[in-house]
Amino acid sequence: MAARQFDERCANGEHADIDMTDDGFPLEGGCDCRAVRYRMTTRPLFVHCCHCRWCQRETGASFALNAMIEADRVELMCGEPEIVPTPSNSGRGQKIARCPVCRIALWSNYAGAGDAMHFVRVGTLDDPDRLPPDIHIFTASKQPWVVLPEGVPAVPEYYDRARYWPPESLERRRVVLAGRGGAGR
Repeated sequence: MAARQFDERCANGEHADIDMTDDGFPLEGGCDCRAVRYRMTTRPLFVHCCHCRWCQRETGASFALNAMIEADRVELMCGEPEIVPTPSNSGRGQKIARCPVCRIALWSNYAGAGDAMHFVRVGTLDDPDRLPPDIHIFTASKQPWVVLPEGVPAVPEYYDRARYWPPESLERRRVVLAGRGGAGR
């Protein structure tokens, strides 16, 4: 059992005042025990709702809802997540940032973009309703009783980023990957 050490400000709900932008950012989130708290300073690049069997097994749920965002746009307010290397469907692995106390998964880093990009678990946000999925992926393996909403793109496997992402998100991704010297997934 992990020692229960954390910043008391988090446990008491104290944090710095934040100025919201016109688009409602930043957003704050964290784990169940409040040992780790973070802030997404801007809108994410894109929000995936992944229905692959790998995500189903990893989360113990029907899908994973991840907000892809540059790592430098996620600020730790208190606490320090533990990085847990795990296998992934690609065979290249991923690193899951978990609270060292309550073990909640806060975000992942996949091999393609490495540590430069976080896939923030939307359910760990204080207001997860603010980030609905931009796309449903790997719907060929979704649970048959999951009903996908009309008007949201859905694809049987992965997808062509250029077809679905906003131009601003594509540019932000290009800048991040150019800074780390790779094309990434």
